[in-house]
Amino acid sequence: MYPLMTAADQNAFSSLSAASVVSVSALVFTVASFWWLNARQGRLETWEPHSFAAICHGSMVRLRLPLVLHNTGAKPIVVQDLMLSFPDEPTSYLPLLWTSSPSRLQPGPDEESKLPAGFVVAGRSAQQLFIEFEAPFSGFVPEARDYKVRINVRVGHRKGWRSLLTFTLRTTNIIYPDRYTVYNNAPIELTKEDQKKADAALVDLLEEQDEGPSGKGETKRRHSSNDEGNTGTNL
Repeated sequence: MYPLMTAADQNAFSSLSAASVVSVSALVFTVASFWWLNARQGRLETWEPHSFAAICHGSMVRLRLPLVLHNTGAKPIVVQDLMLSFPDEPTSYLPLLWTSSPSRLQPGPDEESKLPAGFVVAGRSAQQLFIEFEAPFSGFVPEARDYKVRINVRVGHRKGWRSLLTFTLRTTNIIYPDRYTVYNNAPIELTKEDQKKADAALVDLLEEQDEGPSGKGETKRRHSSNDEGNTGTNL
């Protein structure tokens, strides 16, 4: 009789253990699902723009990019600031700062433009923005070649600047550097006539830079990695 009771107790204990495992697993799954769907901090991502607007007039360089920002997580991400730099170029090239948020890519007198202001990218959503970068006396004079360009971002839940996107800016396609207009950023071949126009315009721009005043001016620099922000774990 005793061996039978022992076997029964063992069966009951096994059933209880299996039930406990199932219950704990269901609880863990529920909590993890809730965190994933409602509380997970994602990252901000964007992609290489297919076009851009540019003007390089005198000592001023201005670039306008169409960017699509996507938040991969459930929690909203606050974008505080943006900056464009040239990581492979001399350190004398100052970064271009975020100066406005125009309403379209093609510059024009009737466009709506807003001053830089923080904005929110909601969880699991994307939004398109036109971001204009500019720096007087930046030291950057575009040549007819490809440039490695990096967009850095400051977000509310992290400290300092973070790399958002590195892509190729094809200034070879800039035919009229002193005219603020749109160019294709795709790797396409220009016609010989357009290439001659671009080369001649860039030569004129370089000559103007050489003949201009030697003063470099001052540009407010906002790219210190010691800038303080809110703490967090992801971009």
